[in-house]
Amino acid sequence: VQLVEAGGGLVQPGGSLSVSCTPSGDYITSYTMAWFRQAPGKEREFVAATTWPGGSVGYADGLQGRFTISRDNGKNTVYLQMDDLKAEDTAVYYCAASSRWGTTQRTPSEYQSWGQGTQVTVSS
Repeated sequence: VQLVEAGGGLVQPGGSLSVSCTPSGDYITSYTMAWFRQAPGKEREFVAATTWPGGSVGYADGLQGRFTISRDNGKNTVYLQMDDLKAEDTAVYYCAASSRWGTTQRTPSEYQSWGQGTQVTVSS
């Protein structure tokens, strides 16, 4: 499935930003949907995931409370709301989809489809 991301940009420390992801030609209810991020010189890391049915969510350690993953099945879109952003949150954020159910999927190799990535830069 092709994933189309939107959002991202430049935000000051302490600010908020939201990114969204919509699959082209399929439905988010068919997949575990996740967000990963990759900073320059670092490996791609898990941020958050959501499943359907059930709507379970899971977060990387330390991000819950600042980041919120949500889904709107009617709009066929998954969102990542990022609050109280810090400089270390600067990265390219990727949407990913897995045909397996479960928020315990937290490595890139467990996901079959990826978006093109959207840049999030936190800087004053």
